[in-house]
Amino acid sequence: VQLQAFGGGLVQAGGSLRLSCVASGTIFSINAVGWYRQAPGKQRELVTAISSYGSTNYADSVKGRFTISRDNAKNTVYLQMNSLKPQDTAVYYCNALISDYYNRARDYWGQGTLVTVSS
Repeated sequence: VQLQAFGGGLVQAGGSLRLSCVASGTIFSINAVGWYRQAPGKQRELVTAISSYGSTNYADSVKGRFTISRDNAKNTVYLQMNSLKPQDTAVYYCNALISDYYNRARDYWGQGTLVTVSS
């Protein structure tokens, strides 16, 4: 199983980006998925997460600006980021709990995608 994150880039403050987290390989089900970020010199933090049933939670710093969603048919989770601020600059990682056909669940990380917001 591979987990890959896409969609980062350079954007001006107030702009938008959409990140994608795509799982590939032998997958029975994708359970909870989270987006994390790590800014230079800071610890990795949870930004948002979505359960297998679609329930979501968000860090206070992104509520009302970021939206997480999932397309189970495509094994993909999206992070729509609007009204971006310079303090959103970070490497964004996705994390997923994925089950195989033997119902064994394992934690996977994507490789990270850099989001840079200029002021």
